Parts: sequence; C-alpha cells; structure tokens
Amino acid sequence: MLAILAAIVFGFALLLDLLDTDFGAPNLFNWNTLVLIGLFLLSLYLGGVGSGPRGGGGGGRWYRGRRPGRG
Repeated sequence: MLAILAAIVFGFALLLDLLDTDFGAPNLFNWNTLVLIGLFLLSLYLGGVGSGPRGGGGGGRWYRGRRPGRG
C-alpha cells in the first residue's frame, strides 16, 4: 500500500513538473517536498512497515512427510 502511495506522489510530482505549475501553493506542492514524501513512503515500504512483501512460504505446495500411496 505504501508503494502505491509513493507511486501516486511521484506521479503527481511528475505532472507538476511537466505542466510547470504549483496550483497556487508554491510551498506545499513544490518538487522537493513531493520527492521527499515519495522517498519516505518507499523507505517505509522497504523497511517492512505496512503490507509489503513478506518472506517465507510463497504460494507453492509444500508437503512435508510421506505422501500416501507412494512407496
């Protein structure tokens, strides 16, 4: 979820840069602030906060022990 929010923030920063506007709030919507917010969200995501990738199992079928019917 945090990675998606970071992507939205970076997309918004790119849009502001491409349109060369600040929507009338130069201190709130400047490029540096949005990039820092995006990097902060990415660092939280990579640090394990939120519902990021989890180590371990995966989605495969793992069966431990002897399978019935096999010799």
